Amino acid sequence: MTDPTLSPNPPSTSEEVSSSSKPRISLGRYLWLELRSWLSVLLPFFIITTFLVTITGVDGKSMMPNLRHGERIIIPKYETWLHRLGIGSFQRGDIVVFKPGGEIPGVERDFFGLWTYRPYFIKRVVAVAGDTVRMQAGEVFVNNRKINQAFITDFWKEQQCWDQFSSTANYARSDYSGLTPMFKSITVPAGQYFVMGDNRSQGGSEDSRMIGTVPLEAIAGRAALVWWPFVRHISASYDCNTADVRLSGPSGFNPRALEKPTGWNP
Repeated sequence: MTDPTLSPNPPSTSEEVSSSSKPRISLGRYLWLELRSWLSVLLPFFIITTFLVTITGVDGKSMMPNLRHGERIIIPKYETWLHRLGIGSFQRGDIVVFKPGGEIPGVERDFFGLWTYRPYFIKRVVAVAGDTVRMQAGEVFVNNRKINQAFITDFWKEQQCWDQFSSTANYARSDYSGLTPMFKSITVPAGQYFVMGDNRSQGGSEDSRMIGTVPLEAIAGRAALVWWPFVRHISASYDCNTADVRLSGPSGFNPRALEKPTGWNP
């Protein structure tokens, strides 16, 4: 007789469960779990970049010499939301990022022939609501007071291409594609800003002189800091004929706060 406890095929116990009996996740639940996983990453990112702080890059030369193409800037978005709620406002001398209005012709960009889009612009606030702006031979007058632009115009004088003679150097609202009237001076409407680029060569900046004042709701935020690149050439020159920028000389530490110019907010 054999001992039944030594049987080569002992009966299965209740703990043994075949793989075929494991519960399966439905397609709907699987998709929900995947979506929840992505949302746990994307939602905080969306909240941070929409309401707190975001990063963008400088595209072009319209803010030379104070901002260069390719530099990355930090925008405190919470400031914009506070301003829209009536708490504080952007000030003269602030550098702001905004999207030009849809009624302005000629600012669309083409994405490989697939679609067109309106890029964000970056300019400096020259005048705020209620201010009267006047241009004369490249000088800017706000409320009949000439503002100190030496930190801008000294560079363009040195490059020998400070624009003093074109319509944009002498009119606060210049002709834009033959579609807008020209005005020697304008008063900034409520809730809007008059902005200009620091590039004061002829045709160097597309700003409020051509596209009009910018409403608060179009402004994404104030450029507060430059954080990239960490190192850049200290010296830069500008070819007035080709609009090429040449970098030279030693390199220096680049991250910096973008301070407002003195004397612009009496």
